[in-house]
Amino acid sequence: MSSTVQGMEWYASTLRAWHLAILRYAVTLDNAGRLAVIRIAGEIDRLDPRRDGRTDFQFFCRTSAELCAAILQPKDPTPAVLRRYLARIDDDRLKRVFAAAVAADQPTVFAVSRPAGRANSLWKGLSARSNH
Repeated sequence: MSSTVQGMEWYASTLRAWHLAILRYAVTLDNAGRLAVIRIAGEIDRLDPRRDGRTDFQFFCRTSAELCAAILQPKDPTPAVLRRYLARIDDDRLKRVFAAAVAADQPTVFAVSRPAGRANSLWKGLSARSNH
């Protein structure tokens, strides 16, 4: 049981390191950052318990290569690869920082405002408080 918990903690910390390496690459666009992303992705891919000695599980390496290529593309519009990656990030702070780093569209939050021309119509027809 303890080894399973330790394994999951190691996996979670490695996955977080992968996310942070992608963020670092998005900010710096440095080749060393890209290589760090690919190295960490390779470590995660080798952890696949279903592989049975095969090396055909390449999800993180493939995703990392797509992300690094998409980060280098022009910023408008945001490529689908970056939008999918943003949707998969569980940490809200990391999601916001990465979206800012790649100038991705954030979900728009509309402020509630009063309709034009109806500013005081709610109180229209009611007597003033001092009359009661």
